[in-house]
Order: sequence, then structure tokens, then C-alpha cells
Amino acid sequence: MASIPQRIKDFNSDRLPDYVALKYQMMAENAFRFLRGTCHLFYEDLQASDALPRSPLSWICGDLHLENFGTYKGDNRLVYFDLNDFDESILAPALWEVSRMVTSIYIGLDSLGIKKKEAVRVAGMFLSIYADTLALGKPRYIEPETANGIVRTFLEKICERRQKDLIRQRTEDKGGKIVMRIDRIRLFPLDKVLRKELMAHMQEWMQTDPLLRRRFEVVDCAFRVAGTGSLGVKRYVFLVRQIKNPSKYLLIDMKQAPPSCISGHVNITQPAWTSEAARVVAIQQRMQNVCPALLGTTQFKGGDYVVKEMQPTADKIDFMLMRDRYKDIECVMEDMALLTASAQLRCAGRQGAAIPDELIAFGSDHSWQKGVLDYAAGYAEQVKKDYKEYFIAYKDGYFTRH
Repeated sequence: MASIPQRIKDFNSDRLPDYVALKYQMMAENAFRFLRGTCHLFYEDLQASDALPRSPLSWICGDLHLENFGTYKGDNRLVYFDLNDFDESILAPALWEVSRMVTSIYIGLDSLGIKKKEAVRVAGMFLSIYADTLALGKPRYIEPETANGIVRTFLEKICERRQKDLIRQRTEDKGGKIVMRIDRIRLFPLDKVLRKELMAHMQEWMQTDPLLRRRFEVVDCAFRVAGTGSLGVKRYVFLVRQIKNPSKYLLIDMKQAPPSCISGHVNITQPAWTSEAARVVAIQQRMQNVCPALLGTTQFKGGDYVVKEMQPTADKIDFMLMRDRYKDIECVMEDMALLTASAQLRCAGRQGAAIPDELIAFGSDHSWQKGVLDYAAGYAEQVKKDYKEYFIAYKDGYFTRH
């Protein structure tokens, strides 16, 4: 098998070079960031090992880890905490999702300097609550009234935040005109021709949405940088203004949807999706209790894109800021376990997924938990070795050579 740096370079070879360079830089920060940026390695290795216990088929988001949960406003304008990244979503064994999440617990807590004994305890708690939730057979969801700890704080914070506060952070006044704030950190400028084409395309797309049709107009757009694993795919953000009330604006995110990195590693027949974006949106609609506003798909210059109202990245829990807050960490893990199981129950029986009774029986049988813990613990050690190999190659300039 090729070296870790070569496997990473090959996977990212068809992405935008300037933004892939930024991805490589972020992946060099620590092992947890490296794990976030190498979902493809996880599933390549998982398929090759065949070490996990057997589990029922389920729809999975595919890239579940500690920071792929967050708060957002749904299309009903209420606030939720839930899974929120479905780029790699696919039909696969339920434990593929769970094992990646547990691996992220080991790597994430290790990055915080938390002892392995504590990480093992937290990982075990996650699996126990995940299994118990499956066994109950009833999907749950988390909103401000039912949340606890730091999740409740996050939900209350987003409830208080007004749309114009987000607009103010991402825009600026230039000669009396509100435009995107190009900071070359989160927002980057576009070629003039591409910018014009994108604005025209979004204006046309808005006419298909009853909430936007003839009510909003596009006034600006920029290239958007967010996340880690998806850096290098095309992603744009649009500033749109209400026609009858020009002081009111919205931000719309349009993100390219490549094939799932898991698709070549799972021998399970998948639905014949009309596009990759349709896959992402359909599975997100199944797994989330309520979806973000304006969730839809579009095609631009032959590429598939997911469209939705922009959600601020600040509403994802940053575990690096929770180093000594064990109670908060434990509370968040309980919520994440409940949500993981609930998402799988919510889409049970759909297009090849196991029916609820199979998931209930699986959750009631705890014999598989040790196998997951052992695999995730062992793979976490492999991630740390891979990260060291990557870091040496990165510092040596490997990823800047052609």
C-alpha cells in the first residue's frame, strides 16, 4: 500500500490546489484535525481490516466525529442541536459510523491531554447510551427546553442571536453598498466573470423556492472556507437582499457535492441518486429531526451542489476549549450518543436500511460494544502514527512538490 502522504495527496488531487494547501496546513495542527481531514483513510483501513462486529445496515452521515454536531436554526425557525455534516453519507453497517465517532473520542480527548483511562470511560458511556437509545426504538431530539449543560448554553445563544448580527460579521459597507467582507480567512474573492455567472445562477435558483421567489435579489458572492475535510471543493456564499425591505439580508451557502469517499469501500447496493447533491440532501432529511432552512440542490457548470441557509461555524462545539471541563464533556457525549442512535432510528427501513425491530434488537444486545471499543482504541493509535508520518512529510515540503 502507498505511504500515508501519498494516499492523502492522491485523494485530494482533483480539488482546488490553493484551498487544499490550506487544508494540509490545518491538518498539521494536531492528530484530531488530521483525523477530521482524512475520512477516506479511515474507511480504506476499516474495509481492509474487517475487524468490527457485524451490525445492521443504516443510513450514516459517514464522517461522524466530535465536531460534526452543532446548533442551527431549522426551516421552522426553531433551534436544534444535531448531526450537521452529510457530505459522506451512505448506506453502510451502523457500526461504521459509531466506530469513527468513538475513534474521534479517543483522539479528541488525547489532544486535550486527558488520560486514556478517562477516554475509555467516556467512550464506553457513549456506546452504552447509543445502545440504550436504539433499544428503546424511539428517535429523540434536542432543543433548548430539553438540553443540558453546554449544549443548552449553545442553543440559548443561537436563540438570542439575530440574523443581522451574522450579516454584520460577514459584510461591510463600501460606498453606501453592503458587500461581502473579503478577509481571506473565511471569505475569498472570486474572478469577476465567475462571480457574475454565480450571481445569475443563484438568482435563477431562488425563483424555484416559494420563500425566496420574487422576494429577494442577489447582491454579492464570495468563495467560502469552512470545515477541514471538505476544503478544496468549491463552496460559495451569497448575500441576498429583500426587495421590499432593502435593509434585510440573508446568506446562502452553495457547496459542491463530490461522491462519498466511502462509496468505493462498501459492497452494498446504493439507490440510483439523480445527483450527489440529491444523495446528501435526501439522507440529511432522513437523519435530522428538522433540516436547516432553504435546503436544496442545484447544478452549476456540470457540478452538483447543496444549497442551504448559511449556518455560522461558531455554533459547532470546539472541544479544544473544553480541556478541563469534564462535566461538560460528559454531558455533550450523552447528547451525541442519543442523537447518533436517533438518526439511525429515524431513517430505519428506508431503501435497504434495517427495520426498527432489527435496530432495537441490536441495541438490546451489548455483546458488540467491546469489539467497537477495541477497534477504535487500536485505530486511534494508528491515527497518531499516521499523523506523525504526515507531519514530517508536510514540514519536508512533500505536499508542495509536483
